[in-house]
Amino acid sequence: MSARILNFLSKHPFRVSLSIRSKTTSTQYVESRARDPTFEKLMEKYKELLKVISIQDLILANPKNPSLSIEFLSRLSQRLHLNRGATAFLRKYPHIFDIYYDPAKSQPFCRLTDAALDVSRQEGKAIGDSMPIVVDRLVRILAMSASRTVPLRAIFKVWRELGLPDDFEDTVIAARSNFFQLCDAHERNTHLLKLVDGALPSDHFKAAVEDWRVVECCKEDCSVDRTELQFSFRHGYPPGMRLSKNFRAKVKEWQSLQYVGPYEEVVGQKKSKAGMMASEKRAVSIVHEFLSLTVEKMVEVEKISQFRKWFGIDLNIRDLFLDHPGIFYLSTKGKRHTVFLREAYERGCLIEPNPVYDARRKLLDLVLLGRRGLPAVNSKPQDNSSSNDVGQEDNQQRHESHDLFSS
Repeated sequence: MSARILNFLSKHPFRVSLSIRSKTTSTQYVESRARDPTFEKLMEKYKELLKVISIQDLILANPKNPSLSIEFLSRLSQRLHLNRGATAFLRKYPHIFDIYYDPAKSQPFCRLTDAALDVSRQEGKAIGDSMPIVVDRLVRILAMSASRTVPLRAIFKVWRELGLPDDFEDTVIAARSNFFQLCDAHERNTHLLKLVDGALPSDHFKAAVEDWRVVECCKEDCSVDRTELQFSFRHGYPPGMRLSKNFRAKVKEWQSLQYVGPYEEVVGQKKSKAGMMASEKRAVSIVHEFLSLTVEKMVEVEKISQFRKWFGIDLNIRDLFLDHPGIFYLSTKGKRHTVFLREAYERGCLIEPNPVYDARRKLLDLVLLGRRGLPAVNSKPQDNSSSNDVGQEDNQQRHESHDLFSS
């Protein structure tokens, strides 16, 4: 038996090393990636923005009375990663959250400031105005699936990333029955979203990378060999990343490798080395296209992984991003893995912004503003009355309310 194992190892050393890496050194593989300071700084800002958005969504969940009790929010502190508690977090962003005391209910509440409400309205208007683009994004997601079907729960995971309205089941899916159809899945209480048969021809779509290839081909100083451009992807690497001669040669070979595009039908997959490489490149093309369809050209790895089976990707998506640092950038900031489409960004901003992105950046600007631009003195009469009333609540709530309303 041992002789057979040694014989196998000698014949297939590369295959075994890949298997060992993926099973035993996955964390080290993530940690050993080349860091990009620009993306890391951007994600540092996004960490706080995501918490702000979570609270904003809770406040706006009740349109008749868009407010939230501090007591209720405090119970969610751990889930929302508000490490110092709800009131401490809200006080960090007075340009976004307004904290007030409701005498009728004898407890403090929070609501959005006029500036934050204005940004929210701008985003809603931008989404409404871009409805044809929104529908096109959703159709493209379905078209990349071999069965032209994905679970509805997967769409719910990325509705914000795709720029869908929060009531997209009614305003997008139900309103466009000529494109979309909801079907029952084998699992209980699960629905599948399907692209209606014959809604669009199979060759209707062109991948986003094709636009880059056309532009690159027309340049006099084209950086990619025109004979290879047909199957190439744009590459750019983190500053300071060492590119060995062997690495460059492998990238050059990979660039010229033929593959089946994200909207094309796969007819039989070869088990040969060349076939496996082509399948891997097709997987790259699918996630590249997926990221191109998102508003901010970024998505959490856990969310895009929901589509892996439906897109016919047999690889670990996170490792796929790490294997291609010239196309994608993976950040682990904020206790989550987030992937960016590298070519879409320059100096931490989208090269080609859109109205929804612009509105969201305005909210980020309010986050970055922090407490700047506000008077240093708080209102003492309101602080005293609120502290007395809140003193009737549990220990944690008393502490947070005192911290909130004391000068």
